Amino acid sequence: MELPPTIRFEKRGQIAIVTISRPEAMNALTKEMLLGIDHAFAEIERDPDLRVSILTGAGDKAFCCGMDLKEAIPAMTSGDSLGYDDPTKRQFTDIFKPIIAAINGLCIAGGMETVLHTDIRIAVEHARFGLGEVRWGLVPAGGSHVRLPQQMPWAVAMQLLLTGEQIDAKRAYEVGFVNEVVPRDRLLPRAVEWAEAVCRNGPLAVRTAKEIAVRALALERGFVLEKALAAKVFASEDASEGPRAFAEKRPPRFQGR
Repeated sequence: MELPPTIRFEKRGQIAIVTISRPEAMNALTKEMLLGIDHAFAEIERDPDLRVSILTGAGDKAFCCGMDLKEAIPAMTSGDSLGYDDPTKRQFTDIFKPIIAAINGLCIAGGMETVLHTDIRIAVEHARFGLGEVRWGLVPAGGSHVRLPQQMPWAVAMQLLLTGEQIDAKRAYEVGFVNEVVPRDRLLPRAVEWAEAVCRNGPLAVRTAKEIAVRALALERGFVLEKALAAKVFASEDASEGPRAFAEKRPPRFQGR
């Protein structure tokens, strides 16, 4: 398995650790990195010796701040699916071994969308969570509209989706989005402890428990709807104005078209 240098893969016995490693860019994702993450988790799913994985970011500032806008905005506004051609699929929806997110800092946009598809979540005290796309005339089209209202109270989910505001780790814990908040030096050790607890259980039972839970959500119809409606937003004039305003560091001038 050959991965880009920005995606690190480590095995610790029955535990796999995947690290998004681009700290100088707040672990922003490129298309190459997205495909690298997919390849890493496909390998985890295939390997009979691996029972659980941990996904984290390098550095102390960010877990992931989403897609690299220099690459993502031109791609998305031109109809590029960024590697996800099947509208019924989103990241990790066909991975049935448990995924633990060790959230080491800022977790926004595509970073938060990645976390939405994990199972157990530990965050550092200074972590922050948000989906700010609407502020720039865009929508978070990686499954957020389907999964976020399933994973926290409706009013909080809509606060994030409609205002673009962020919440801190304490609030994320209060609304049940993360399982635990820990100091930075305890993040990976605590994630490993959770992983070891999973590994003590029957591997077939654990994998089946997750598969039943995921399949019972019947996410596919929601993903198709999200992709179809999001395409209208990304084709709009506002979707061009928002990123341009972001790059020029000025308020966007939206026209609603």
